[in-house]
Amino acid sequence: MTERGVLCADVDAMFAAIEARERGLGPEVPILVGGAPDQRGVVSTASYAARKFGCHSAMPMSQAVRLCPDALRFPPRHDLYAEYSRRIMDVLRTFGPIEQMSIDEAFVDVGSSAVNAGFGKAVKDAVRQATGLTASVGIASNKLVAKVASDLHKPDGLTVVESGGEAAFLAGLDVSRLDGVGPKTAARLRELGVQTCGDLTKLPIDVLVARFGRSIGHALYDHARGIDDTPVVTSHDLKQISQETTFVQDVTDRAKLWHTIRSLSDAVAERLRRHGVLARTINLKIRYGDLVVVSRSASLATPTDDPITIARTAASLVRANWDRRRPIRLIGVGAVRLVPAESWLQLALPFDW
Repeated sequence: MTERGVLCADVDAMFAAIEARERGLGPEVPILVGGAPDQRGVVSTASYAARKFGCHSAMPMSQAVRLCPDALRFPPRHDLYAEYSRRIMDVLRTFGPIEQMSIDEAFVDVGSSAVNAGFGKAVKDAVRQATGLTASVGIASNKLVAKVASDLHKPDGLTVVESGGEAAFLAGLDVSRLDGVGPKTAARLRELGVQTCGDLTKLPIDVLVARFGRSIGHALYDHARGIDDTPVVTSHDLKQISQETTFVQDVTDRAKLWHTIRSLSDAVAERLRRHGVLARTINLKIRYGDLVVVSRSASLATPTDDPITIARTAASLVRANWDRRRPIRLIGVGAVRLVPAESWLQLALPFDW
């Protein structure tokens, strides 16, 4: 295994933690962030105090309120959370190249010499100082093990797995902790007598390939042993930037759709500029109330990070493809075929004079 070091930082219950910080609430206060319980809302984030009552993300808000009636409920403030995310990622970039996985999680390529508790503590302290939030951190020789380590002792955890100790670290953990092992794969593994990662290492490769196919079989064989050569992919390797929203109630009103498209396009444009890329193609995603999904795209004559251009392109796709007899449950705007802004501008300059 190549000697390297990867840190995974995952902010603890980020949305709820931000609401607590902004509102001066202590960690003992149960908080639910999400939609209204009487409008088909779901929980985006539950604070750790609320999780003690069984509340969790993706749970219907009405159910969460029944489990924890004293919880404080707040609607999401995505612009605020995005600002915190920017500050967190800026902090992480000071420790090495990052691969942002979501608004609250990133991998950092830190080098093999940084696989130690002192380095992890320095990262956690820097995030706390910049934002007032806690992050759980895992450090290992690769992304797979670093991710498992970051999840192991939340909240505010720090777990370091030294090179050579990956298989031993994973051995006693449930196989579902491995990346790519969802409920269906876990159930099929349990049919083979596999409960833990250690159990999985006892299955021959030919058994796994016969059961799951060549690609998945080899991945399971390697991952159970903590083997992962996946690189930390920086923002310059982005393939797509997208934003979507699920409406509290299915929408048929064109004005509301346009307002939502503008908001989503602004967010996509901001992320394009932050990553220094332009989009050649704009994608539209519509999910109707009956859960049928329609996806369409339009190529642009000139790559862009302009929110108005993105919004107008997305709106034209809506006009051309929306079956107006069917209300819309979810809408999304995406930017693909990304090119570095700097290289495009350099190519364009001779023609702009």
